[in-house]
Amino acid sequence: MGVVSTFGCGVTPFWEAISSGRSGIRPIEGLAPLRFPNGAQVGGYIASEHFDEKRLMLLDRFAQYALVAAREAMRQAGAPAIDAVITGCSAGGQDAMDAGFVELYRNNSPRVNPLMVPRVMSSGAASHMAMEFDIEGPVYSVSTACSSANHAIGQAFTMVRSGICKSALTGGCESVFSYGFLKAWEAMRVVSPDTCRPFSRNRRGLILGEGAGMLVIENYDIARARGAEILAEIVGFGMSSDAHHITQPTADGPARAMRAAIADANIQKVHYINAHGTGTLANDARETEAIRSIFSGNVLVSSTKSMHGHALGAAGALEAVATVMALRKQLLPPTANYTEKDPECAMDVIPNEPREAEIEYALSNSFAFGGLNAVLAFRR
Repeated sequence: MGVVSTFGCGVTPFWEAISSGRSGIRPIEGLAPLRFPNGAQVGGYIASEHFDEKRLMLLDRFAQYALVAAREAMRQAGAPAIDAVITGCSAGGQDAMDAGFVELYRNNSPRVNPLMVPRVMSSGAASHMAMEFDIEGPVYSVSTACSSANHAIGQAFTMVRSGICKSALTGGCESVFSYGFLKAWEAMRVVSPDTCRPFSRNRRGLILGEGAGMLVIENYDIARARGAEILAEIVGFGMSSDAHHITQPTADGPARAMRAAIADANIQKVHYINAHGTGTLANDARETEAIRSIFSGNVLVSSTKSMHGHALGAAGALEAVATVMALRKQLLPPTANYTEKDPECAMDVIPNEPREAEIEYALSNSFAFGGLNAVLAFRR
């Protein structure tokens, strides 16, 4: 696995932070003031440390993050031959788009950067990963808003399990801290004016984050034969659509996706759920309703978005890494910033401090605008 997040580059700093309940939410830097002052921007990242100047001309930040995370994942996996790349990305190259519009509309420049299109396109990260690692099989990107990464990982899992490919590099990437994009989120009035408190009674909205998470997944027998260090097993994947509203969630759609993942995995017990848990009033209440319709209250739940922010198309990938680490360490990351129980979110939410627990199976939930739901099931 590989990670770029608000805690910097690497799985280790990411896990050290979220496993201790340390939030990476802080004042947004480098932009004009907004109604919401805080975000979970990637920290300590210097592009020139990872790419030369010529390469950077082709890479918007979201693609840079994807490549840095992919390099870490490939190193950790022992640089195996990879057959496919499936990535998730929601917004694409917002930096390049913002800069282009400033030149065109504010500065009245008739010229647009000739590399604008390859920098903006959300599939660019997948293409650059294929070129860097010489991957000639299926390569594509999925864009389903906040579920993009889970859909991508689920597609990769399905392809490896079915034998379409033997291995895949998969995950999600996003870079959202450009002024125009943040103004659009400001207009929606769903971003918290202070911090992210999923499932807490006084929650006031989500906090935007960014980064990338990448995973190398491989046929189990092949991984064993080459002596790979197996981190976890993906055992199920479920999808559904609310078919209800473009922004307002239901409980039925998420419940169907969770049931589908559990049925696909053919498991009887789930011990932990890394919730979608955005911190908005509607989302957290409906997700709780969905979880309680399936489980009788004996499942542990936390939202790591309270620490790494809502990274949109990268969210599911960061949460997949968190879930795998929780399984490996038998340590469940908490929901940070939690202050007060909400009767509408009556579950065993892990507040503020990590919890040791013996867990074998876990779900990771992603529920997107438009009612697009994707759930992954992991096994220790």
